[in-house]
Amino acid sequence: MPIDSFISYLRYELNRSPLTVEAYGRDVRQFVDWLTCFNPAKFDPSDVTVNDIRAWLASLARTSVTPRSIRRKAQSLRAFFRFLLRRGTIAENPASRLTLPRLSKELPDVIRAEQIEGLLRLEQQEIDLDPQNEEAVRNGLIIDMFYSLGIRRAELIAISDPDISIAAAEIKITGKRSKQRVVPVPRQLIGKIQAWQRLRDAIWTSLPSPVPLFVVKGKRISPQQVYRIVHRELEGTDARRRSPHALRHSFATAMLNEGADINTVKEFLGHASLATTQIYTHISFAEMRKAYESAHPRACAHRDKEKDKEKETF
Repeated sequence: MPIDSFISYLRYELNRSPLTVEAYGRDVRQFVDWLTCFNPAKFDPSDVTVNDIRAWLASLARTSVTPRSIRRKAQSLRAFFRFLLRRGTIAENPASRLTLPRLSKELPDVIRAEQIEGLLRLEQQEIDLDPQNEEAVRNGLIIDMFYSLGIRRAELIAISDPDISIAAAEIKITGKRSKQRVVPVPRQLIGKIQAWQRLRDAIWTSLPSPVPLFVVKGKRISPQQVYRIVHRELEGTDARRRSPHALRHSFATAMLNEGADINTVKEFLGHASLATTQIYTHISFAEMRKAYESAHPRACAHRDKEKDKEKETF
């Protein structure tokens, strides 16, 4: 099956992240199911035309699929047919002629620092290191690590005990394409990690080696479980998207707002390009503008004049 070969190519030759491999494979399979009316055995990649792909994307656009997801699905098909072209399976890449509009860059969702700090303080006060509180201890540590270190969901899942240096207060993070970086860890967070490890080991005595930092029912935590935990834990905040990435965004914004150098933030986040990190400077600027308009006399005076004009209009 060409899809299986494509997935193996992404995983073993291009060394793509597990989440990328999963997404690309899912997108291609969805297209094949749509094209063959859920009879993938009839799929012949040499018969696919650009109009077939356009019709599929148009059908997605008529549903609740977001423009960003549609764009990614088109990119998945481009990569799939490019792979088949290089292998000599097809003579032309039908997806190469797709033209998709550029997406406007949205500012990342950020959770206010005082809300996260309040959440972490509350959890720390209420949780005892008792086996019955395993879930609460683990979930609180997950929130703290996302916010304190700015790591990605896949990076948190991949952490095993040997990656953590208690003495040096550091963690080795394995990022995209297996690129590794070392990040410093606050001593308070190191203490919480050690407490969780002791509790975890007392409950689960036969964990696989290397021992994963986070487990659910004795197995390494999954991406879906991490997302559900974060979504539930952030329920009391005003975040639009209660996700691990929102905590990562909040970490970067807090660092920049407190005067951290953008190159330092880039290294923490594991970004390959500084341009990716620079979006957070726009968030900081937005916070500056908000503070200025609410506090500076000139801005306040201008706002009062605008309100007076509105009253005269009505």
